[in-house]
Amino acid sequence: MTDGPPAVDAEALLHRVMDLISNTRSIPLSSSVKLDNKDEVLSLLEQSVHRLPTELRDARYLLKEREEFLAKVAREADDILEAARVRAERMVERQEIVREARHTAQRTLEAAQADARRLRHEAEDYCDQKLAGFEIVLERTAKTVRAGRDKLRASPASKADDDPAASADEEVEGFFDQDSS
Repeated sequence: MTDGPPAVDAEALLHRVMDLISNTRSIPLSSSVKLDNKDEVLSLLEQSVHRLPTELRDARYLLKEREEFLAKVAREADDILEAARVRAERMVERQEIVREARHTAQRTLEAAQADARRLRHEAEDYCDQKLAGFEIVLERTAKTVRAGRDKLRASPASKADDDPAASADEEVEGFFDQDSS
């Protein structure tokens, strides 16, 4: 048995066997070939068979790692998509909440403005009623004051003009002067 160099892998050995077989001479007047180096071909095939399990194991390990990596990446992609979906739902909810909050705030503001207008009108009406009442009282008071002044001008002045001594006595009798007592 002839061992190939240790660095040669099974695929290289199989390619060498294929080269040997393809370079063999055909038997004259036949489609069969004559293999002159049968032992070398068998040795190369045997070495290939011994090296195949290691390479197959390595290839299987690489395939398994690849599948695990792809599964991990797929899980990560699913997680990212789920997180994006949840975030998008939250954003939509926030937008809906914000929109609803704005509507509620607008309705509350309009209601507050309407209440303020109503209260202002009620306050103005109340003040107007009170002022009208004060005006009536003031007009009555002013009439009473005017009447009193008119009475004072008419009564004492006419008597005082006729009899000065009598008017002085009437003043004393008709009016109370706290300073004179």
